[in-house]
Amino acid sequence: MPAEPVDEWAGHKKGSSAYRRLLAALFFAGIATFAQLYSPQSALPQISADLHIGAASASLVISAATIGLAIGVIPWSVAADRFGRLKSMSFAVIAASAFGLLVPFAPTVELLLAGRFLEGMMVGGVPAIAIAYLSEEIHPGHAARAAGTYVAGTTIGGLLGRLVAGPLAELFSWRLGVFTVAVLCTVSAIVFIRLAPAARGFVPPALRHAPTSLSLWQRLGANLRSPRQLVLYAQAFLLMGGFVALYNYLGFRLAAAPFWLPPAVVSLVFVAYLAGTWSAPQAGALAARLGRWPVLLMSIGVMVVGVALTLTPVLAVVLAGLVLATAGFFAAHATASGWTAAAAPVGRAQASSLYNLAYYAGSSLFGWLGGVFFDAAGWGATAAMIGGLALAAGLLALFALRGRASGALTASVRSNERG
Repeated sequence: MPAEPVDEWAGHKKGSSAYRRLLAALFFAGIATFAQLYSPQSALPQISADLHIGAASASLVISAATIGLAIGVIPWSVAADRFGRLKSMSFAVIAASAFGLLVPFAPTVELLLAGRFLEGMMVGGVPAIAIAYLSEEIHPGHAARAAGTYVAGTTIGGLLGRLVAGPLAELFSWRLGVFTVAVLCTVSAIVFIRLAPAARGFVPPALRHAPTSLSLWQRLGANLRSPRQLVLYAQAFLLMGGFVALYNYLGFRLAAAPFWLPPAVVSLVFVAYLAGTWSAPQAGALAARLGRWPVLLMSIGVMVVGVALTLTPVLAVVLAGLVLATAGFFAAHATASGWTAAAAPVGRAQASSLYNLAYYAGSSLFGWLGGVFFDAAGWGATAAMIGGLALAAGLLALFALRGRASGALTASVRSNERG
């Protein structure tokens, strides 16, 4: 049966059964993908020892997956346009889970890295499509809140993967720890597929009128020529880069003077991710009332304040700063990612994929560059880099996005009307 045209489909409204099912489904999709993406991070010392490789080589287990994800987002957006959002996401989570169950038992470093790269490419199917899917299926007035709920699921996934794999790796083996997370991700993937309501807002290209049947390069080009989209992609690149550097190197500071925290305690800093679990949906709800622009600016401001607090010599203040910075980042990410899909001139899936490409490019570049600053001048230099990235993102948003979203997301409504 042909899908309903987008302009005849108003979207699921808050409070409806389908709305709740869709949000719950995307929450589990976030867990299924991001738990396995980052689970080896808490077991890197054990991976290094077991495979007789250095710390830098062990960290490639994470980098291989994120590079695969970054490469995969554009092809997944094409698949989503051809086969449908839900069908493509369902295939992605199942394929990612299958790789996740096999990869921990790779006998060599080369096979491990190749498997993680392919796993990352499959994982990329969810972030590449999720925001476009909910933008088409949720009523425009509730789309920002829905995007926040999805981002909250990604924070739970990232936290769960690290907290489960780390202790099991220390007690038994890293392979068992990472495999256990993959089992949990497989269960979450099945829950996602069972809960997600059938897509009603997606129009296959074959059913579109000729003027709207644009090629992939035309859809990508339209988004890359949009000043608003470019600024939103810059938010992803700058803020994610700073956020990854924050978590990569703050632990080194906490393990040294004047704190001298043991490794087991330092690993608990990932619990601060729960601040993002709370702030992402809150930002979505606030954006639905005030508009995305002021919420994005406030979120970036909170992140900057949090990073500044990590410079103090008082442990409680440093941890409070980490919580604030985490809450601010995920609130900004939820706001910007939802805005990207809602305001796309054409090709929501491609718009979201470009956002994710920028997101993980920033993670790769500044996650490494933060270490260069740290080795050269300590945490103060790294914190200055992170703060500078956030301030640059804030200034871009302040001057380039002002007036582009009014009130309760009228820009989002217009974009959804355009399909």
